Amino acid sequence: MRRILVLGSTGSIGTQALEVIAANPHRFEVAGLATGSRRELMAAQAAQFGVAESACALGASEAEQLVRDVEVDVVLNGITGSVGLGPTLAALETGRTLALANKESLIVGGELVTALAAPGQIVPVDSEHSAIAQALRAGTHDEVRRLVLTASGGPFRGRSRSELADVTPAQALAHPTWDMGRVVTTNSATLVNKGLEVIEAHLLFGVPYDAIDVVVHPQSVVHSMVEFVDGSTIAQASPPDMRLPISLGLDWPQRVAGVGAPIDWTRAAQWTFEPLDEDAFPAVRLAKRVGMAGATYPAVFNAANEQAVDAFHEGRLRFLDIVDLVVDVVDRHEAPAALTRESLADAESWARRVADELIAAR
Repeated sequence: MRRILVLGSTGSIGTQALEVIAANPHRFEVAGLATGSRRELMAAQAAQFGVAESACALGASEAEQLVRDVEVDVVLNGITGSVGLGPTLAALETGRTLALANKESLIVGGELVTALAAPGQIVPVDSEHSAIAQALRAGTHDEVRRLVLTASGGPFRGRSRSELADVTPAQALAHPTWDMGRVVTTNSATLVNKGLEVIEAHLLFGVPYDAIDVVVHPQSVVHSMVEFVDGSTIAQASPPDMRLPISLGLDWPQRVAGVGAPIDWTRAAQWTFEPLDEDAFPAVRLAKRVGMAGATYPAVFNAANEQAVDAFHEGRLRFLDIVDLVVDVVDRHEAPAALTRESLADAESWARRVADELIAAR
């Protein structure tokens, strides 16, 4: 029986994790819950799973304390945004297995996170990184030639840069495959999300940026691939369903039977792969530059993008201006001498302020 602490329990990842746990009551137990704001839904979840009020938290700081106070085997961090950094660090410091869906905490925290993590302590929950972790079991680290992250291409796959000039917020939220929140869905439309995942892949698996590629795969069945030195490519494929990578995060490397439907091999299907158009979608190229710079640059990248996404949905910024604005903020940044939680917080605050000033000036 594995005791699970679910952070972000009322969000998409959290609610699906609770579905997996509810379907496997002899395998998993909910030891604690945390949410950002939906207190009533969390209370209903606590009643369903028999979680005491003392093991429930509201907000990131309370979630961080809960990680330290509650005895658990696995902390599932499904919090959205860089506020998840504190709980991520707490989970690693206390020796818990960290099932990580909050990619921002790894990207923003960088070496603060990787320096704390024991080998195998972080289990990725993103479908792409879970796929890579599964494929990597086919060989040793020295046998890896490159990682290939797949991208659906979002709602604007195939459009040129000029054809993206008049994109509306409603169009940006019409993702063809996944049902996600406003920020993540918009990031998928700009491919900022894929850029963040490239940084995440580098930090998780220790593969150089020039050996991490992105390929557009609109069917979203092949979730990512690993190419080995002998020319073999190992792919993980399954119908799009986040419960599969979530279940692996809860009990890695053991698989949970029946958690997802398999591919129906009795029906004809085509899987296509296309190169990424970096002129129309420059976010991945920018993310690699930011990742190689390291220090506080990824935090600045993420914070500036969040401000730009909000401005886009409020009608104060055009779609193409989102990534252009992030470039402007990154170009103005100078990293501090040391990377600490304080310097990260200062860099994020600086990035948000500068982004807001640039937005107001446009």
